[in-house]
Amino acid sequence: MNDEIKKKMRSIPGMDILLAQDWSLPWQEELGRETVKRHFNADLTQIRRKLLEGEIEDVSMDALRLLLEKNLELERRFRLRPVINATGVVIHTNLGRSLLAEEALVAVMRVGSSYNTLEYDLEAGARGQRNSHVEGALCALTGAEAALVVNNNAGAVLLCLSALAQGTEVVVSRGELVEIGGSFRVPDIMKFSGAELVEVGTTNRTHLRDYSEGITERASMLLKVHPSNFRMEGFTAAPEREELAALAHERGLIFMEDAGSGLLIEGQLLGLSGETDVRTCLEAGADVVTFSGDKMLGGPQLGIIVGKKRVIDRLKRHQVLRALRVDKMTLAAFEATLRLYAKGDYDKIPTLAMLRRSSEDMKVQARRLASKLRTVTSASITVLEVEDAVGGGSSPALPLPGFGVAVSSHPAGGAGTLQAFFRSLDLPLICGARENSLVLHVRTLSRADEAAICNAFELLEQEKPEKEAPGHV
Repeated sequence: MNDEIKKKMRSIPGMDILLAQDWSLPWQEELGRETVKRHFNADLTQIRRKLLEGEIEDVSMDALRLLLEKNLELERRFRLRPVINATGVVIHTNLGRSLLAEEALVAVMRVGSSYNTLEYDLEAGARGQRNSHVEGALCALTGAEAALVVNNNAGAVLLCLSALAQGTEVVVSRGELVEIGGSFRVPDIMKFSGAELVEVGTTNRTHLRDYSEGITERASMLLKVHPSNFRMEGFTAAPEREELAALAHERGLIFMEDAGSGLLIEGQLLGLSGETDVRTCLEAGADVVTFSGDKMLGGPQLGIIVGKKRVIDRLKRHQVLRALRVDKMTLAAFEATLRLYAKGDYDKIPTLAMLRRSSEDMKVQARRLASKLRTVTSASITVLEVEDAVGGGSSPALPLPGFGVAVSSHPAGGAGTLQAFFRSLDLPLICGARENSLVLHVRTLSRADEAAICNAFELLEQEKPEKEAPGHV
C-alpha cells in the first residue's frame, strides 16, 4: 500500500462523524439510526476495498455522501411495491396476479383497521368460524353443498389429499402429472400428503378403461388435474368428467378435480374457450373441486374447496387446516369480490374487465397513449396489433388479440436499455419488446398508468442510460 492510499484510508471519517453530518440526520429520522449505521458500515467496507484496488480515488466527504446516499435511497423504497404492467399478461404471476376490485380494497381497509367478527358469532355471542363469512356465497355461485377456503390452491390440494386419501391410492392420468410454477409437482405433493400415486394411461392418451384397471382395493380417489400452463394437441384422448365421476362412484371412490384457474362464470362471457367453470365441474359429478382465488376469479390469493358436504366436513375436521387458514384481510377482500359476482358486476373486477375489453376500446387507448408519448419523446412511436395473454396458467394456447404502442429509435438506446431504465424507477414500468422496439400493451394499463408512463419517458429524456442491458426480452 503506497503512502497516497494510506493517507486516503486515514481520511475516511469514522462512524460518529458520518452520523453527525447534517445530510445524514434526515436519513436517520426516516429509516432509523441503526439502519443507517448498518448501511454505512457495509458501504465503508466496500469503499475501502475499492480504494485499495484502485477502483475509486476520491474519498472526500462530498464523494462519500454520493456513494452512501445511493444505497440509502434504495433502502427507502419498499421491497414489495406497485409496478405498471404493460406486458398484456392479465394474470401475471410475477407481478402479483389479479388486481383487487375497489370494493375489495375498501373491505380490507375497513376490517384491517378495526376489531372484527373474524371468529365471533354476533347472534350467539360466542366463538364463530372464519370460513362462515364466504361459504354461503361460494355455495350459491357454484352450486356446491359446502365450501372451505385455505391459503392457496396448493394448500387446498394438500389438505384434500391428506384428509381424504392418506395411506391409500389415488389414480391419476400420466398426462396430468404436471409441474406448476415454483416446482409444485403433483407426484411430490401427493407423496408429502401420504397418499400413494397410481399412474394410468400414457402421456397423451388415457382412456376410461385405464382408470378402471388402475383401481385396486386400496384406492380411495380418482383425481383429475388442471394442466395449468401447457396443452397437448393432436393424437390425444381423455375421458369426460361425467365418465370419471360415474366410475368413481360405482367403485365407492371420491372423484376430485383440481380446476386450477378458478373460473366462476362461463368462459364465453370472457371470450375464452378451453376453461371449464367450477359449477360445470360439480354438475358433472365431482365430489370436491379445488381452485385458486387470484387467477381467473379475480380475487385475493387463497385456495378454494367446494363440493359435497360429507367430503368438506372431513376437511374441516383435519388438523392441517389450521396451518393453512386465511387471515381477516384476505377474507374481507374475497367476500367483497363474491358480492360483485352475485350482482353480476363483472366489469368491477379488474381481471374480468381486462379479459372482456373490446378491440376497439384498446385501439382507442393505444392511439391516445401514442399521441401523449409523441409530445414527450423524440423516439418513433407507432400503434400496432399485439397478442396478449390470460396468464396464471389459464388458457395458455389462447392468445388474446390486443393493441399496443411500439417505441423505437430512441436516442437513449434499444429496448434492453429502456427496459432496464424503466425498471429502476420509483414506480417501475414493466413492458415487452419486439425487434428491439419497446412495446407497451394497453390491455393491462389504466388511465393513471398512461400519465405515469409519460412521466417515465420525461425522466428518460433527462437521464441517458449508458449502455444496452444484456438479455432483454
